[in-house]
Amino acid sequence: MPYVKIELTREGVTREQKQELISGITNLITDVLNKDPHLTHVVIQEIELDDWGYAGDQVSVLREKGITADKK
Repeated sequence: MPYVKIELTREGVTREQKQELISGITNLITDVLNKDPHLTHVVIQEIELDDWGYAGDQVSVLREKGITADKK
């Protein structure tokens, strides 16, 4: 029974985007590992910006400095 946990910062990921992640990961596990999609679990956990750190700073501070994870 595959279990996949996605952790991301709470920054406005839509319900539709979450559904696409869940569907896409389930399909990938099914295709690559030949696992039953009905036994595949995907969990998305959103983390507050103050609760996630990178390179010694909270992500909230990095966002205030204009640093994002968006593709350029």
